[in-house]
Amino acid sequence: MRDDPPSIDRPRLHVILVEPEIAANTGAIGRTCVAAGAMLWLVRPLGFHIDDRHRRRAGLDYWEHLSCRVVDHLDEVVAALGRDRLWSFSTKARVSYTDVDYQPGDGLVFGPESRGLPDSWLSTRPDRLVRIPIRPEARSLNLANAAAIALFEAVRQICGP
Repeated sequence: MRDDPPSIDRPRLHVILVEPEIAANTGAIGRTCVAAGAMLWLVRPLGFHIDDRHRRRAGLDYWEHLSCRVVDHLDEVVAALGRDRLWSFSTKARVSYTDVDYQPGDGLVFGPESRGLPDSWLSTRPDRLVRIPIRPEARSLNLANAAAIALFEAVRQICGP
């Protein structure tokens, strides 16, 4: 894992996991970030050790190619990228993730697997809330699946089909 200093000048995307709880999800998301050319941000506290074997297993040998930064608070991501560059994913949002215009350098923010992003964060920019539409029988998607769906929609919009 490379701890590259963040740069908003690079035309890439950012995936921000706030207090991720499951190592295997984080490993899989790291692998997806490598495939998409995105930077991964992990906001503490983490529900696992960063060298956890489940994270290593899910990330396979991709993790060494990952640009990743671990920070203590979401405000550090806001300071680096800007609040108006962040799209927050929530089952409480009304706007579909496909109905927004992603730009190079945008960040996709996801909350902990068990509870999602806090209302205090969601209320700060309701115009930047999006959801992945799912059937009512399902409460939510697996975090790794949701991040992959969202990230590759943003890549599709930025890079084309």
